[in-house]
Amino acid sequence: MTGDEVQLLDDSIRDIFRFAELGKNDTFYHLGCGNGNSLAIALQEFSVRKAVGIEKDALKVAEARNLLEEKNLDAEIRCQDIVESDLSDATMILFWFSDMSITEKMFSKFLKLKPGCKIITIFDPLPEVMPEKVSFPYILHEVPFKLVSMKEQLIKIFETECIDFTTAWEFAERYTKAVGSPEAGNDRFLTILQTMMIWINARNLGLSCTKEVPAPVKAYAEILQNFFNIEVNHLIK
Repeated sequence: MTGDEVQLLDDSIRDIFRFAELGKNDTFYHLGCGNGNSLAIALQEFSVRKAVGIEKDALKVAEARNLLEEKNLDAEIRCQDIVESDLSDATMILFWFSDMSITEKMFSKFLKLKPGCKIITIFDPLPEVMPEKVSFPYILHEVPFKLVSMKEQLIKIFETECIDFTTAWEFAERYTKAVGSPEAGNDRFLTILQTMMIWINARNLGLSCTKEVPAPVKAYAEILQNFFNIEVNHLIK
């Protein structure tokens, strides 16, 4: 769920790059680059001017360097914490982190980036930033940011002011398919959990379609509680 141990599929990476219109004039950064496949695709298929991967896991860094060496590609791999990295020359950044403590630390760095720099997130938008473009679960933010309320942000992302259970499920499935979990059981669990989070956030912001809690929400809340010991009812206002 955090993305820490999930490697994006190559096709998902290509979808992200096409969505962001990555091209030959871009300096691409992947924060938490894993095995480096995104850097290889950015260089080989999208002809970026420069590709930089930042990863604090030394084993993953070694794997990324080996991959790029095998493909005879010139990319920069930094073994360091993203909070400590210099991103000043970036024109596009892929940032897939769900830990709000990390996002909060990075936000001040993002604010200082040059105008026009694109920051792509997956599922979670940057806090209180109006997205420039959305192809859920991919969300594009552009510097300088336009700060808005969370309600305005959700309306932009879901393109509606009324989010019901079906809408929440549809968008959650898009996320599950994009991250490409290899286990069908895990896919189902992730879709249920993300559906609940989408609907609960909409409800609490006044964007749910009914005042009553829908029967599917009640049913999945019980499933999460009884089978996974995850209690979500306290989040519903």
